[in-house]
Amino acid sequence: MSGRHNNKLPTNLPQLQNLIKRDPKSYTEEFLQQYRHYQSNVEIFKHQPDKPNKDLGDLVMFLAQVGHCYLEELSTFPQELTNLLLNHHTVLESDLRMTFCKALILLRNKDLISPTSLLELFFELLRCHDKLLRKTLYTHIVSDIKNINAKHKNNKLNTTLQNFMYTMLRDSNPIAAKISLDVMVELYRRNIWNDAKTVNVITTACFSKITKLLVAGLKFFLGKDEDEAKNSDSESEDEGPTVRDLMVRYSTGKKSSKNKKKMEKAMKVLKKHKKKKKVEVFNFSAIHLIHDPQDFAEKLLKQLESSNERFEVKIMLMELISRLVGIHELFLFNFYPFVQRFLQPHQREVTKILLCAAQSSHQLVPPEIIEPVIMTIANNFVTDRNSGEVMTVGINAIKEMVARCPLSMSEDLLQDLAQYKSHKDKNVVMSARGLIQLFRDLNPQMLHKRDRGRPTEASKDAKIQNYGQLEARDYIPGAEVLEVEKTAEEEDDEGWESASMSEDDEDGEWVNVHHSSDEDQTEVAEKLQSIPEDERKAKAAMVSTSRLLTQDDFKKIRIAQMTKEVNAAPGKGQKRKNEDDDEDNERGEILSLRDIERLHKKPKSDKETRLATAMAGRTDRKEYIKKRSKLNPYASTSNKEKKRKKNFMMMRYSQDVRTKGKRSFRDKQIALRDALLKKRKYK
Repeated sequence: MSGRHNNKLPTNLPQLQNLIKRDPKSYTEEFLQQYRHYQSNVEIFKHQPDKPNKDLGDLVMFLAQVGHCYLEELSTFPQELTNLLLNHHTVLESDLRMTFCKALILLRNKDLISPTSLLELFFELLRCHDKLLRKTLYTHIVSDIKNINAKHKNNKLNTTLQNFMYTMLRDSNPIAAKISLDVMVELYRRNIWNDAKTVNVITTACFSKITKLLVAGLKFFLGKDEDEAKNSDSESEDEGPTVRDLMVRYSTGKKSSKNKKKMEKAMKVLKKHKKKKKVEVFNFSAIHLIHDPQDFAEKLLKQLESSNERFEVKIMLMELISRLVGIHELFLFNFYPFVQRFLQPHQREVTKILLCAAQSSHQLVPPEIIEPVIMTIANNFVTDRNSGEVMTVGINAIKEMVARCPLSMSEDLLQDLAQYKSHKDKNVVMSARGLIQLFRDLNPQMLHKRDRGRPTEASKDAKIQNYGQLEARDYIPGAEVLEVEKTAEEEDDEGWESASMSEDDEDGEWVNVHHSSDEDQTEVAEKLQSIPEDERKAKAAMVSTSRLLTQDDFKKIRIAQMTKEVNAAPGKGQKRKNEDDDEDNERGEILSLRDIERLHKKPKSDKETRLATAMAGRTDRKEYIKKRSKLNPYASTSNKEKKRKKNFMMMRYSQDVRTKGKRSFRDKQIALRDALLKKRKYK
């Protein structure tokens, strides 16, 4: 029993802590003794705050552990500990400072201290030159705010903390300002502080003179949210026409190559419509929550023009400005001449600059503003003196720009670029075809007659609207299919009744009346093609105003509209093969580098690159050495082996060479048997 220390409670704090948690009232005197000991150590600490004090650290953790058991006695303990840190955190020994912070975190987890005072204290402590402490405080701040808003959002507390963080972003200490920004970004990504106020506080970081703070703010608006992308991929696409609907439509009836080609083209149109219909997934909705994007973009452009930052930071500023202009459709005419200066093939990161030029184009920008940028790209990139990759990038950039602002493309330039469809480089050919396909949908009349392809019902009326012009309709395009389908069903019902009536006159014989909804769909499509355009609009207007449309009705309308992109226009025969482009022309609010750097064929590597790749794959291989399978390694070579190494011209008249090719199968068997027996003999 002498080795046990059950009765040494004053010196065994862990054991006393365990006993107090079980029965606080029985150990009140022991607790008060330790509390007085703590008070005396605090007085000693105040005289020498820079000295290590292990006893004080142990007592602080002990009191924090049992704080919930003696609320009255320790009512002032959290505030005393807070004052010690506020007054002496710059000179405190690092381990003791970490102990004080952990004790306050423990008290906060037990709800013995208010979150506002503690979080403000921790933000002040971020100025300390202690990386481990800053990491601990950052983790606690994020988790504490997350727990506060777990059940319901505490708007009052959030507003107070956001105001405090706004002042912290302008703090003279770059480390404290950077961690404050990281906290807000992390809380936004966790959907805790995803309101407009947080976003607009973060916008102030984009004008900071501290590079790390500036880059962090730019990355926030240019970043990606992987969770939203995963959620968007899992969304169902049950609405609208499906692949099965098209297969039923075009696979019934006579099996011909014409129907097969129509079905393949309809599948491509369906794929394009599905992607157009898909909800756009933004990297962050933060850009949409900015209060005054026009003023924000103008300030960013002013900062960019006078910036002395690294070129990578300038590229990030350009990307953010272009994204703001493209998404919010802003007027920032000075941005285009600024970007135009960098549009040279030898410019570093030129593809990102081309991406910025394309992203900042939209239909509200006057065509004369974007036209000089397009001409600069065409003159500097799309010329035969450049490589195929450079020309491909240039054509892709022009295509993305004119897709957003079609009026900026002139007819002469379009026809010049369309001639590259016969270029020797495959990538240039495919990019030129993509541009041609784009204007087949926008305005085929701008193309040369040989490039327009077979006109369809959808493309014959395609036309680019004038600047500022909007097309307003008083009907739903394609709704006429419901009226025609209704008429066809009534005719079928009459035919069915007449066939049933004639059944009695056939002396009991069954009359096979073929009634197929698939053939009805084909019949409806043929009837639609025969109806004039004006009558179609009248029928569509009548249907749109006379009834409420269901989801099935909208599905039929979408199928009818897709059919217009497949069927040839009335009176137009197929004089030439329609060059279908598998490239997807749909585009969302945000562009990616893949849209500019799209290469359909991988460029060939030079000899040095191929050799380096081959040698890199041989690093783990041993050097090849031919093994000699001699029965006696010390024996010399035989005459037979020497004959094998001789030149054929020396042995061409030898008896062995002449008879070897003329041996029968039986002779070969005997020779093999003798060789095997000889080998076994010497083993």
